[in-house]
Amino acid sequence: MNNSNTSGAPLPSLEEQIGQLLLAKGYMLGTAESCTGGRIASMITSLPGSSRYFAGGIVSYSNAVKSHVLGVSIRDLDRFGAVSHPVVEQMVSGALSVLGCDCAVATSGIAGPGGGTPGKPVGTVYIAAATPDKVKVLSCHFEGDRAEVIRQSAEKALTLLGDLLSSNS
Repeated sequence: MNNSNTSGAPLPSLEEQIGQLLLAKGYMLGTAESCTGGRIASMITSLPGSSRYFAGGIVSYSNAVKSHVLGVSIRDLDRFGAVSHPVVEQMVSGALSVLGCDCAVATSGIAGPGGGTPGKPVGTVYIAAATPDKVKVLSCHFEGDRAEVIRQSAEKALTLLGDLLSSNS
């Protein structure tokens, strides 16, 4: 990956780019993370001044937290499983509501090394991003060990949010 532009100056990191977009729009971000375990919130808050655009995050690793804190339907958790489109979509909506923010990202997946099934192998991750007028959910499959799946999931979530924010101009 090239970390400089034609002038030789380093390109902003993904989290810097997201911060700039959020600041430009006057939006606050929140996170609802399962498989990424707070990685996205950590990336965002690694930057000084991030309190101007980051409201907070919820690590909703258990189904009980998904349900009781984020408002995910127990019926949908039972029917589709935590790693599913309906659940991650409800997680992102719950983050918007609970954290009182304008934008949110949510992740739920199987980082491994165990826990996969034939229908949902290790590396399966659902990612949702929401802005004030759009919600998008992706089903992804990432390769690599646990750390790699978590890293790729966090980066994809921020990239998805960045795409939504950029298209909201």
